[in-house]
Order: sequence, then structure tokens, then C-alpha cells
Amino acid sequence: MKQLSGLDASFLNMETPNTFGHVTGLMLFDRPSPDFDPYAAVYEKYSSLIGELEPMRRRLVEVPFGLDHPYWVFDPHFDIDYHIREISIAKPGLVDQLADQVCRIVGRPMDRSRPLWEVYVIDGLANGWWGLLTKFHHATIDGAAGQIMLEAVLSTEPDESPPPASPEWEPEPVPSQTEMLRLTLEKLAKNPLMAVKAQTRMLRTTAKALGVADLSGASKFARDTVYRMLGRPTTERPWVMMPLTSAPPTPWNKSITPHRRFAMRTTSLENIKRLKNITGGTVNDIVMAICAGGLRQYLLAHNVLPDKPLRAMVPVSIRTGDESDPWTNRVSGLVAELPTNCEDPLERVALCHKAMGVAKQQFQLMPAESLIDIAQSSPPVVSAAAARLTSRLKLADRIGMPANLVISNVPGPRDPLYFAGAQLQHQFPVSIVTDGQGLNITVTSYMDRLDFGFIVDRDLVPDVWDLADMHIEEISRLLQASGTEAAEPPRAAPRRGPMQKVLEAKRAAGKSQAKKAPAKKKPAARKKAAVKKKTAVKKQAAVKKKAPARKKAPASKSKSKSKSKRS
Repeated sequence: MKQLSGLDASFLNMETPNTFGHVTGLMLFDRPSPDFDPYAAVYEKYSSLIGELEPMRRRLVEVPFGLDHPYWVFDPHFDIDYHIREISIAKPGLVDQLADQVCRIVGRPMDRSRPLWEVYVIDGLANGWWGLLTKFHHATIDGAAGQIMLEAVLSTEPDESPPPASPEWEPEPVPSQTEMLRLTLEKLAKNPLMAVKAQTRMLRTTAKALGVADLSGASKFARDTVYRMLGRPTTERPWVMMPLTSAPPTPWNKSITPHRRFAMRTTSLENIKRLKNITGGTVNDIVMAICAGGLRQYLLAHNVLPDKPLRAMVPVSIRTGDESDPWTNRVSGLVAELPTNCEDPLERVALCHKAMGVAKQQFQLMPAESLIDIAQSSPPVVSAAAARLTSRLKLADRIGMPANLVISNVPGPRDPLYFAGAQLQHQFPVSIVTDGQGLNITVTSYMDRLDFGFIVDRDLVPDVWDLADMHIEEISRLLQASGTEAAEPPRAAPRRGPMQKVLEAKRAAGKSQAKKAPAKKKPAARKKAAVKKKTAVKKQAAVKKKAPARKKAPASKSKSKSKSKRS
């Protein structure tokens, strides 16, 4: 039995009826042969990993009254059929139909009485591809741990041999509430001392980052502060301070619902590299500039562009490689300005580069290790109650947030990866939205492409596909402004747009036929209405004839099938 860290538990405590702590990834594969069975391949592979990957077999044990962080135990009732599921997309199997299914899966909380993971095999895509949606709770793994798991699932060779049998593992009995309470009382006796040590360490590290290591440093810091207030130059490094005001409001900075929308887009990684080289920035600078430009266009289109720049929370891994437990969260975040108030695309790149530099200095002022220590000593009952109260009172509608959204850029492998011979084509991230931050943009690089995943609250950003398109259009604007030739022109995603046109055409055809019909048919019908008995008989006969046809009615549009548990 192993206790969760405070940071791991925080992703459980943040959950409300509208906010979920799981992260999801959508991988799209080709089909190596016509008779390839993706479900069978996924079932075989994941069955072989249960004994190898600890997060896949451990479940939560809650502490009574939420007095301390939960514990992990190896599930004595583990059932792999619960975790591996299969669904099929209805024809024509376009990408936004896939996105709709992703939203339904993402919008469901996970069962805490089981290991906190699910995988979905998705078939029926228009181009013959198939999808694998992985859903893991953030309390189980962070992004870096997710990459470790991805390496275990995928292969660098297309002709991979069948997976071996899973190593043996021993289930653990679930502790009684009495035992959990005893452990909790022992832990609480030490908790106040831990909190004092953590706060002392935070103050010491912050003072060091500010250059206030001794009395002379303190006097110099005070003198330079007065000089800054008077507008006089100082000899110290540029002034950096954490943002104390809230970010400017946007349509998605409100309380969220449990429902989501998701959109995905892809661009050539070579386009990003060319822009990086000509502007002198980094790949991350270009990604941030793309987001700044795309969000600017979206806010302009809705006539709600703030005068001040938006702010983005950027997750940062604080792993050192020396962690004793690779399956625990080691992540923090910095806040960077997004120059959405700047009109010039190239100037936005320069401003993003500067903003990231300032954000990194700000990040040093708040030592990540000390923040983790504080989370460790924070009672879960307080954190969870605060999250529920915030959601219930809709405080996000009244209180400004320090950041408008989360933007994450995750570098991926450059070489092709395979699953049972099927080559991975795309890897779209599906992250988390919370009250006050109803938009999350996560980007992953893979081979020669960059995959964007946009997850939003369904009501706050109803036109998420337009938002995604505006980000791809921003790449074209940057290429044009810099005089750079595109390595590969951005292409529109084959989504429901064409299908909507087909449906509209059918509706229009139906209306035109109705207009051509004789205008005086209703009076004729009234004359026949005089023979009421015959009409009634005819209606009954018609009903009897149509009844068998109802049995053959097609299934609903979002049909699903399962060889294990249905989604």
C-alpha cells in the first residue's frame, strides 16, 4: 500500500460534478491489413502490461472523512474487461463525429472503486483508420509518466512479436476504515511540522531568487525598489514580479458545465521550424504566437477582444530523473502573457519570446519543490470542499482568474511508432478544463507534424472548430508576413461541414417539392373525412402494415458495440 502525494491527490480534490481530473489522448492508426482486428490487438497488448505497469492495477482507498490523502492498493477485484472498450462511429465516419464521441467519453467521471484508466478502440473512420483513446486520471500519471507508458504500448518496429504474458502480481486486501483512521492519526501528528518546514523552505528560496540572501542584500533590494518607484535606474537585473492582478475576461473564463467540445488540427512541423529559424525564436515561441494570433482572431470575430494581453498557464515538468517513484506527478506551471492585443504577427513572435523569458524568471520566484510540500500538507477535506463550493456558487463568474487558459507544448518522437503493425498517424491530446478556464490548447509533435487538440466547455465555446481553423490560418499569416515559403500548405480537416451541406440540400429539396405540390389538397381531404369508419379502418390497416417495418429501423446515429463492457 502506497499513499498518494499531495500533488497527486490535488487532481482528485479538484473534481466537482462539472470538473474532471482525467487526461485523455487520441491516437489514430492506419490498418496494416484488411482483416486486422484492432480490438483484439489492443486487448492482447494491454493484458500483457498489467503486471508491468503499476498504475494499471492499483485502485484508490479513501481516508475516512477526507482527513488525509488516499492510498493506492493493487486491486483485488481487477477486471480488465471493464477497462478495455470498443465503439464504432456511424457512417460517414468523419473527424467531427469522432470528436463528438471523444467529448462524450471525456465528459464522464471515472469510477474511483476501480483502477483509474480506460481505453477505447474506435472503429468506423472514413479513411479506414482506427482510433485508440486512452483515458487516465491525472492522479495516476503526469505527462512525463504518460510518455513512459506510451513507450511500453507502442513499438519502433512494424513487425513486433506478440506481447509476452503479463508478469505475476499480488493483489492487496483493501484496508478497513479502522486501519485507515489509525494511519491518518499518525500522519496528522506530523503534519503541522511538515507545513512549517515547507513554508520556511519557500521563503528561503524566494529570498535567494530575489537576491535577498543577507542583510546587505535586503538593503539593496529595498533601495532598488524605491528607485523603481521613483523611475530611477538600478544596477540590478530587470525587475520581475508575479502577476498580482487577474487576467482580462474572455467568453470562456466562466463556470463550466460537465459537457465538452473537442476539435483537432494538424500542421507541418517543418513550417514551424522555418518560422523559428527566420524569427530567431524557439518552437515553443512559435506555438505561443500561433495561439496568440488564433485567439485574437476568434475574439475579434466575437467583438470581445480585451485591450490587455491574455495570460496563459504553461505546465512545466520538474522531474530530475532521480525520482524513486516514476508514477507520481512532478509538474508545476508558469504564467506567460499572450500578445493578443498586438496586430503584427511577427511582433507577436518577439513578444512571446520575451514573455516566456519573464515567465521563467517568475517561475524561479516560486520554488516548485516548496509548492509541492505545501500541497502535501494540505488536508484533502479542505481542498475538496473549496472546489465544490467554488463550483456550486459559480465563483468563477465573479472572480477573475490569474490565467485565461492552459497552453501546453509536448515534444514527441521523431521516428514512426507502431501498434501491432499499425502505424501511428496522429497523436491528439485531450486535456482538462476547469471553472474559470473553459479552454485548453495542447500541442504534440510527432514525426514531421504538429497535432493540436482544443478542448472546451460546450456552452462557453460552441464554435470550437472555427477556433481551431483560426489557429491554422495564423500559420499562413506568419509565413506570409515573414516571406517564408510553406513546406506544406495547411489543409482543411475533412469534418462535418460537407455533411451539413448535404443535409441542408436535402431539406431545401424537400421544401421545393412542398412548394410545387397543389395548393388545394386540404379541402379534398376534408370531403373524404365524411366516411369516418372507412378512414379509421384504413388507418388501422396502415398501422398494421407499418409495424413490422419498425423492427427493421436502423440503429441510432451514434451506434456502439462492445466485446467487453460498453462505453
